[in-house]
Amino acid sequence: MANPKIVLIGGGSYAWTPTIVRDIVTMQDLEGSTITLHDMDAKSLDVMLSLGRKMIERSGRTFMVEATTDRRRALQDAEFVILTISTGGLEAMRHDLEIPLRHGIYQSVGDTVGPGGISRGLRNIPVVVGMARDMEELCADAWFINYSNPMSTICRAVTKVTRMRTIGLCHGLNEVIWMLKDIFNVEHDGELHVRAAGINHLPWIIGITVRGEDGLRLLREYVERNGVSISPVKMELFKAFGSLPGTGDRHVAEFFSHFLTKDADAGLKYGVRLTTIEDRQRSRARDFERVNGMLSGDVAIEIARSEESVSRIISAIANGRREIDVLNLPNEGQVYNLPRDAIVETYGVVG
Repeated sequence: MANPKIVLIGGGSYAWTPTIVRDIVTMQDLEGSTITLHDMDAKSLDVMLSLGRKMIERSGRTFMVEATTDRRRALQDAEFVILTISTGGLEAMRHDLEIPLRHGIYQSVGDTVGPGGISRGLRNIPVVVGMARDMEELCADAWFINYSNPMSTICRAVTKVTRMRTIGLCHGLNEVIWMLKDIFNVEHDGELHVRAAGINHLPWIIGITVRGEDGLRLLREYVERNGVSISPVKMELFKAFGSLPGTGDRHVAEFFSHFLTKDADAGLKYGVRLTTIEDRQRSRARDFERVNGMLSGDVAIEIARSEESVSRIISAIANGRREIDVLNLPNEGQVYNLPRDAIVETYGVVG
């Protein structure tokens, strides 16, 4: 049983930190680990430190949680570093969305491609590369596990200019698999298998097996019977290409210009709604309310692991246990017709 030092950069996040800390403390073979929260926002950091302590107490397990605004102190001797930041926050992202919108460019998310993805990358990459250079000095053998967007370009920058081993994680493909399980009435994991490859927010499901049958054929038959009422963007592309995009329609639409046009009612024709800064602010307010409820006792703290994979991946690496998951890694042949060393999203083996 390993007990590594796990650092969460962006540890003051009301959205990510409660989930990640809870998931870590559910892992019995990580008991005894130290969870170090780092953030520039000392007030939010204090809140998350209090919540982390409550979660550990609720779990009945022995973990250490600490918090610091000093990044170098946080990184010293770390074995795993998890990244969940957005440089500049929502006010910086407002410009990414609203300036292009004034010029007729619609973005349903604005964090991966297009002007929003480019601007976000330009803000995040120098900051993240600076962290990775600190890691080369302070914890050179650590794994850098990234949840921040734009996923592909951040991971590419770190692997290109530093020695740090970097994994990018995204739950988009798993969400599509849940959709397929619902379509095919799959109740057990072993009944459905997929092959998928691509880049973050545009992986393609290129093979499906459902109870031993060709799932792509079954899906074509489903679309012929039912049309494209479920996930219209993905299903339209499936009809055109014969492979199914493996993430949410909001992300997929941004890679294909005809889904987000004035003629398409800025995406509404295909069931895609533009996510505004105000939407994100409301989501943040709900996160604040939920966290404060857990601290006050009005909201129960359930120690049950979420669908996020970071805790399982850390446990597998630390304990030599085999795990298969969706990973963003440098291309060493996973996708033969994309450049080597580009960051590609496929299934990978961890252990």
